Amino acid sequence: MKYLDALPRYIFFTGKGGVGKTSVACATAVDLIDQGRRVLLVSTDPASNVGHVFGQRIGNQIMPIVAAPGLDALEIEPEQAAADYRERTLAPVRGFLSAVDLASVTEQLSGACTTEIASFNEFTGLLADTDQTLAYDHIIFDTAPTGHTIRLLQLPGEWTRFIDDGKGDTSCLGPMAGLEKSRTTYGRALAALADPARTRLVLVARAQPGALTEAARTVDELVDAGVSATHLVVNAILPTDPDHDPLADAICDRETAALAALPPQLADLTIDLLPLRGTDMVGVPALRGLLREESAAVPLPPADDWSAADPVLPGLDSLVGALAEQDHGLVMCMGKGGVGKTTVATAIARRLVARGKDVHLTTTDPAAHLDLSLAHEGMRVSSINPEQAVADYRSHVMATKGATLDDDGRAQLAEDLRSPCTEEIAVFQAFSQAVLDARRRFVIMDTAPTGHTLLLLDATGSYHHDVARNMTPGTRFTTPMMRLQDPGYTKVIIVTLAETTPVLEAEQLQADLERAGIHPWAWVVNQTLTGNPTTDPLLRRRQAAERGPLDRVGRARARSVQVPLTAGDPATSGAAIHSAIA
Repeated sequence: MKYLDALPRYIFFTGKGGVGKTSVACATAVDLIDQGRRVLLVSTDPASNVGHVFGQRIGNQIMPIVAAPGLDALEIEPEQAAADYRERTLAPVRGFLSAVDLASVTEQLSGACTTEIASFNEFTGLLADTDQTLAYDHIIFDTAPTGHTIRLLQLPGEWTRFIDDGKGDTSCLGPMAGLEKSRTTYGRALAALADPARTRLVLVARAQPGALTEAARTVDELVDAGVSATHLVVNAILPTDPDHDPLADAICDRETAALAALPPQLADLTIDLLPLRGTDMVGVPALRGLLREESAAVPLPPADDWSAADPVLPGLDSLVGALAEQDHGLVMCMGKGGVGKTTVATAIARRLVARGKDVHLTTTDPAAHLDLSLAHEGMRVSSINPEQAVADYRSHVMATKGATLDDDGRAQLAEDLRSPCTEEIAVFQAFSQAVLDARRRFVIMDTAPTGHTLLLLDATGSYHHDVARNMTPGTRFTTPMMRLQDPGYTKVIIVTLAETTPVLEAEQLQADLERAGIHPWAWVVNQTLTGNPTTDPLLRRRQAAERGPLDRVGRARARSVQVPLTAGDPATSGAAIHSAIA
């Protein structure tokens, strides 16, 4: 693997959801400790599954990995990081503030913006060569799907410039006395990110047009953030089947075509091609087999005799039929990155239009790109673009709140609106408008990968509590959170794959949603090999491995369906063929 040559101290793995970032990051960590290096593996994904890969609980504190001596790991948990951050901020002043002032500061530090800042501070602290990390030869970052990671990598520069300007509202960063320390830490983090001798950024993708296009877009956005990607790993390429199984041949043909049409931004990178393996990347032996051919040839389990030619669960039409009993409502497709939320949301939208329904298809994923040509099929198509949302929000605030201020007041308000926190508020406002639109039509919402979506719902919950706290008793009101909690208004569909880790992550997502009073309506197991006759030995092993996850979903969910992978065109079949074999 060329990306392993002369590795610097910091290594970032990023890319579209579901391409195998965690598998490659964990395998790299294991490979380095096998060479006698001390390694810290850090997940910045709010929906991290590094703990599941190594079979132990990790969390928001650095923990030794029992199965891999020499390797420590940390999962940055936004809520715990925010709680620790609030305590560090409030503890020094708790004895000096009145009850009213303390309540005011506590409320100020309870929003989604504080959650983002807290996670960001944990991230920059690890890059600033503190005592916490000096013992490690390498620090590997397994990042969240692209949109969330681009935001994280942009923040050191944005906050550094905002503090240096010294004009806007920095209350989210805590007491003013800490600003100089923050400035130093952010500056050191920014310098480390921009130095190729200290940091290597590796893009991970699949040999499929969507993943490669997103990787190319990431190259451009990273340059804007002052960071350069130098390596590309194309993961899970299916070897050619000598017996020419039709399904295997279709996959190989598409992967070959995708690599032949590599975007120009990627062509100059150092490229590694990783073959598809027959086992899930769980446990140290499997991780060793991902990067080393000699290790991969040994532990493949035999395929069993389970007949997988027939689907186990009903098809997507059964869900669409139930939805079509109404004429409006919000349908949210949620799940981890790479499970096919966009494909499922688009398929549902098109089938509702075919039944004569008024449909608005939208996405909250900053890295997603819906097919705008769908607007010609009789539906409205939109996306919540953070840049546009911020521009709209600033214009609205200046035109309303700013209209009553004098010139100095408007100048101060404009400075405050340049805060990086403004993006969180603006995106929430745009999300709330989309939720409201479901009063009149179907709004089919393709959401960002799990962690990013949970942060958006956290902002929705914070807004609800703020409104409820300030309402006069007896006043009737409806917040976006109340609409999400109303099963007659909102139908949440959890999308997953027929694999152990995605199903476990989907169950965790369901538990997180239910704690927020939101009860998922249905599950879609997307892109199943089950339901496809295939003779390819590797695909049959993957197919046999689907039995347990499919049985688990079918037993536990009253309303669950599957969408089989097909050999046809994913754009018309409703199933993205490549990501099914993650």
